[in-house]
Parts: sequence; structure tokens; C-alpha cells
Amino acid sequence: MVASRTASGSAANPSSNEPPQDPTSGSAVETSSGNVTADRWIVFFALAVLGGALDLWTKQQMFAWRGLPGQRDVFWVIEGYFGIQTAVNTGAVFGMGAGKGTFFAIVSVVAAIGVFLWLFVYGAARSKWLTVAMGLITGGIIGNLYDRLGLWWQVGYPEAWRSGVRDWILWQASDELRWPNFNIADSLLVTGAIMLMIHSFLMSPLDRSADQQDESQPGSDSEQSAASQVETKRSAAADASQIQRSQGRAGRVGQMGRAGQMGREGQMGREGQFAREGQGRRKSHHTRGKRAPWSTA
Repeated sequence: MVASRTASGSAANPSSNEPPQDPTSGSAVETSSGNVTADRWIVFFALAVLGGALDLWTKQQMFAWRGLPGQRDVFWVIEGYFGIQTAVNTGAVFGMGAGKGTFFAIVSVVAAIGVFLWLFVYGAARSKWLTVAMGLITGGIIGNLYDRLGLWWQVGYPEAWRSGVRDWILWQASDELRWPNFNIADSLLVTGAIMLMIHSFLMSPLDRSADQQDESQPGSDSEQSAASQVETKRSAAADASQIQRSQGRAGRVGQMGRAGQMGREGQMGREGQFAREGQGRRKSHHTRGKRAPWSTA
């Protein structure tokens, strides 16, 4: 009886003596490449693609509206200070390095490759600040590289424009203090460069450390929810293991109690049987020792 109950209990609860398995093992979803989380990829490529697209769209719209350089006068948004004027820059940012458009196109390609490697292979994207800065810079590279490759150039345009960049923003303090025309891509490049300088020279080590540590924390509500679910599963597994161990101890205690009770019952039965047998023998002996009153000596 005891053996059959023990066997049936073991079959019903086969894991009572086995450690519980971690419910999160083998089921975690990878959301990063190396040490760079998925949100860094999203931020970088969103800024790069949207920035480049915005630059190309505004160039196309402004040149369609105001024509090629010299065809129309300046359209002033703020009279004497800020206006729209189309121009073609055969140099680099803000007209620097004129006549070296092909060289700057090659530099742009190399720079884009270097940015990607630095962020996602060497891990600079662990910093959200650097990810944003390099996303802006890459957006500027995309916008100006399109023009450097001559993809906008048409037959009939001056040959010097083949590797030139379309500009349309005019900013000046006066007629004598006039900044070279620029575009959205130039603005993205300069903004990203300023962010890099701030990170390198103005951010304290504590600020840079906090920016790095931010990557190791859940980056969104969904990640926080996933982490909470994992912790809940672990707690549930620990509770289940504790219950199983308690049930196993209770079963062993009950089995020992039943075995002890059966032993005591058996011992009491044997003692009673021995007592009855002894009493019977004494009674038989007493009967043989007595003589009948009518018997003679």
C-alpha cells in the first residue's frame, strides 16, 4: 500500500525532485548587434535618411521655384538679412575648397563608411549623444553626395556644376558681411560637428558616463515591460520550486508517519497476541494442578 501510493505520487509530480528550469532561458529575443541596442540603429538611420531626403526635396523645390543661379533676384524672407537665392557650390561646406568637387565626393564616401564602423562595429553608438550627432552628419553627407555625383546635373548645364552642390539659403548681416549660400545638408553637417565638439570638450566625464550608461537601461516602455515580464516569470518559477519542495517534504513526512503508525499497530498486535497466549498457558497449567473433590489419594 505504502509503496503503491509513493509510486503514484512520484508519477503525478515527476519534477518534485528536479530543479525548475528558468522560463527565460532560450527564449530571449536579441534586440541588439553586439553591444548596440536596436533603438540606436533606428535613431541613426532615421536621422540619416530623413535628413538626406529633406535636403534633396528642398533643393528640388527651391530650384524649381527660383530657377538656376542668376535667373531671379533674391527672395527676402527678412529684408536684408535672410532670403532664398539659388547657387551652385563647386567646393565643400559654405563654398570652401572650390573646384575640388570630385575629391570631396570621395571623402564623403570614406567618411560615411568610417561613421558606420565607428558607431556599430567599435561601439560608439552606445552613446545616444554620439548616435544623434553622427546621424545628422550622415544625413548631410547623403544630401551633398547626391549632388557631388552629378545625379542632378543635366545636359546644357555648365560642366563645373557636374560635381557641384545646390545651395539656396542666404544669410547676411549686411551687404558687406554675407555668409556663403548653404543648404539643409550643410546645416546638418555643422550641427553634428558642433555636437561632437560639445561631447569632446564641454561634457564632463560624469555626463559622458551617464550617456553611456543610458544604453544599458531599457530604452523604451516595451523593453521595460519585457524586463518586468521576465522578472515575473523568474519569481513564479522560484515560487513553484518552493511549493514543490514543500510538497515533497510533506509527502515524505506523511509516508514516515504512516509507516510508524503501521509499525506501532503491528507491535501492539503482537504484544496482545503474546499476552493472550501466556494467559492461556497459565490457565491450562492451573487446571491440571487441581484435583477433583471426589478423587481419592
